[in-house]
Amino acid sequence: MYLSYSVTAAGFWLGTVLPVVYLPIVVSGIDSIRHLSLFIGLLTVHALALVVGHDYSGSRSQ
Repeated sequence: MYLSYSVTAAGFWLGTVLPVVYLPIVVSGIDSIRHLSLFIGLLTVHALALVVGHDYSGSRSQ
């Protein structure tokens, strides 16, 4: 039970904080396959984190 709560919490917080990482990539420009691959990879990880962290109980107000 504790492991599933930890994974859900980690997914929620990763999904919350990960958009900050987009800023340097967008500012520097997506002008190569490497930057495009990195950006698509980050979007994929972000989507998975949002799905995993969706049921995190700490995100809802009482």
